[in-house]
Amino acid sequence: MPTQMSAQDRDDPPDRAARLGHVEGSVSFQPAGESEWVEAVPNRPLTIDDKLWADRDSRATVELGSASIYLSSNTGISFLNLDDRTMQIQLSSGSINVRVRRVSRDEVFEIDTPNQAFSVYQPGRYRLEASENGDYTIVTVREGEGESSGNGQSYTVHAGQRATLNGTNQLNVEVDEVGRPDDFDNWSYGRDRRFEESRSARYVSHDMVGYEDLDDYGDWQPHSEYGNVWFPRVAVGWAPYHDGHWAWIDPWGWTWVDDDPWGYAPFHYGRWAAFGGRWGWIPGPVAVRPVYAPALVVFVGGGGFVAGGNVAWFALGPREVYVPSYRVSPGYVNRVNISNTTVNQTTITNVYNTTIVNNNTNITNVNYVNRNVNGAVTAVPQRAFVTAQPVNRVAVRVDPRQLASAQMSSRVAVAPAREAVLGARSNTAGRVAAPPAAVANRQVIARTAPPPPPPSFEARQQALAQHPGQSVPRQEMQRLRPASAPSPQAPVRVVTASKPAALPPARPANQPANTPQPNQPGNQPGNRPGNPPAANERPGMNPGQPNNPANRPQPNQPQPNQPPPNQPGNRPGNPPAANERPGTNPGQPNNPPNRPEPNQPPANSRPEPNRTNQPPARNDRPPSAPPNNPPERSQPNQPPANNRPEPNRTNQPPARNDRPPSAPPNNPPERSQPNQPPANNRPEPNRTNQPPARNDRPPSAQPNNPPERSQPNQPPANNRPEPNQPPPSNHRPETNRPEPNRAEPANRPAPSTRPDPGYPPQSRPEPPPPRNEAPARQQNPPPSERPQPQRTAPPETRPAPQQQRPPAGKQTPEEKKRQDEQRKEQPQR
Repeated sequence: MPTQMSAQDRDDPPDRAARLGHVEGSVSFQPAGESEWVEAVPNRPLTIDDKLWADRDSRATVELGSASIYLSSNTGISFLNLDDRTMQIQLSSGSINVRVRRVSRDEVFEIDTPNQAFSVYQPGRYRLEASENGDYTIVTVREGEGESSGNGQSYTVHAGQRATLNGTNQLNVEVDEVGRPDDFDNWSYGRDRRFEESRSARYVSHDMVGYEDLDDYGDWQPHSEYGNVWFPRVAVGWAPYHDGHWAWIDPWGWTWVDDDPWGYAPFHYGRWAAFGGRWGWIPGPVAVRPVYAPALVVFVGGGGFVAGGNVAWFALGPREVYVPSYRVSPGYVNRVNISNTTVNQTTITNVYNTTIVNNNTNITNVNYVNRNVNGAVTAVPQRAFVTAQPVNRVAVRVDPRQLASAQMSSRVAVAPAREAVLGARSNTAGRVAAPPAAVANRQVIARTAPPPPPPSFEARQQALAQHPGQSVPRQEMQRLRPASAPSPQAPVRVVTASKPAALPPARPANQPANTPQPNQPGNQPGNRPGNPPAANERPGMNPGQPNNPANRPQPNQPQPNQPPPNQPGNRPGNPPAANERPGTNPGQPNNPPNRPEPNQPPANSRPEPNRTNQPPARNDRPPSAPPNNPPERSQPNQPPANNRPEPNRTNQPPARNDRPPSAPPNNPPERSQPNQPPANNRPEPNRTNQPPARNDRPPSAQPNNPPERSQPNQPPANNRPEPNQPPPSNHRPETNRPEPNRAEPANRPAPSTRPDPGYPPQSRPEPPPPRNEAPARQQNPPPSERPQPQRTAPPETRPAPQQQRPPAGKQTPEEKKRQDEQRKEQPQR
């Protein structure tokens, strides 16, 4: 007896089936074992080896109680396996969104593509995209967690990650942060909200498929005997199982497919009853996971019905036992009844023993409540029944006298035609959109071995004729499979999952649908917020190589922490920054490296987003200028070029890169004017009690000397402050600079060899900012050298460097004599 029970259990069909729900555009369907594609019909139950194709500008939804699958355009899926503990989907090409609401510990939820198998481990929102040629898969996890496996490699993808898995022989992975949802995502979320906001969820099990559609087409009312009852808003004279057609779907057999958009849950779960001429649907217990049934009806057999060429049926009522027409175990009969109605266990056992064990399909000792309800019984010609014709078009009148003498049966003893396998749109076979042959026959990677696909209908047809109205048992299906024609099922290659490897760091999202967020750069794996780049490493930045697109900002898009496009420091209403005239080097019109390109950060500038509590590395060297060109002083309250705001930095001196220019000595340093951010200095808002960053380096005084360029891929000298030391000053002493011979602008004092700290321009008070000055040098140090920080001292107490009067034109004879004497004395010291 235990062996017999085990064999019966193995013949039980699954407790669940998927539903083809909402359809938009051109969606095609290929039944299991068939080679023809037909127009898809909503409410069609889906099972192993059924295939769907959403063509261009088309979409579809597939529902499975605990999960929903949303198909985008040009997307093909099939079910490799669908049973009580396994949901295995093949994604040949295109994009799907998957909403998993519940997944148990021993449940397998797997999505297989041409180069990987993705296993869902947690409830959440997932998106998978398979390329048309099958060489890559994109896995996006907005919520939840899963594992991608292929060719002996496995990677765990966490919430907020978007993994691109390339290759077929070897799986390579790139990880990005999840970007903003696109139109398909938003459409999927809108459909998914129907589940989350459904009022009907309070009255049915959440594992029931199709309950969300009840909200828009009916009303719930309490009943003293049956509890909560749903009443559809239908026309007068309507009856259940009247608007739709019969299809043959293995392993269940004859299956009802309703035409109404809400017509799935009330025809595969629960019971119907008439309340004063109005039909109401009574669901099963809320706390019990419902078991799917192909149609909860009783067939009218014997007499003049089947023998006379008609097939008739009516809906089961409350507490009435459903007797499957397919081979099942006692446990299955018990589950399918107690989960869909309130019925006594003893009653179920008695019916099972009478009808299934004794093989007596005629039921004579049950008084069905709906048998005598006016309009409850529907009849159609047998030919219309077996060819999936619409019932409401071909229904025939039922004679009450024949009905009174007819026997009731658990199944209808008629074999299906091929049209019943294809469904109501069988006449569209070969005339609908179908996936390319390369997509339909493409091999996929699987982690779980799926069952073999069923044989074709032609191979089963003889066995179905021998047992009319009864599906072929599973063991006999296995014997029929070798004799059947080669299945169009795409081959599956099963791989062994290895220990998950670590994913590379996620890159900020930067794709058409994933616009970079403010203050966050794209395509910089090493520059994620919280991970500052290494010192003096400028990603993608090669000065003097204008064709390097790595660091070129996108047109018409301001880069984070940088001036907006086409504003390298000269914003409207603000005069140019001191010592830097963007794009202008008088006397050197052919020097392009110092001219900022539009929408491009200038050379020697490192984009370093969102770095908190850290001095920014700087390389602020203004262009060279011809002799006798005085430094242009910065105007107050003006953000210069390369100005990157870095909020919320308090009481911290900026790191400076002050390389003294190459020039003869003896010119006193020129101080930046107070309250004025100089050129190439980055104003940093929200800083308190901090002197303005300064870059007071005038152009070089040597005539016709082109500006010094940073070498490609080489950080400029003095661009990194010494660790644990105060950053070097951004003020360079100006040495031996000839005074200008041109008129100064209005309200500006005449230049002098030593700026008077008590005479700021435009009569502005000068605060005493602390300054660290590096001594002047005759030559620029090599990049490896770093200026040692000097002790901070007020400007008034700092000793001025040794200086001489400028030669030619401004030296008096006495000064020239003193200068010659000093030169003679130098070797003697």
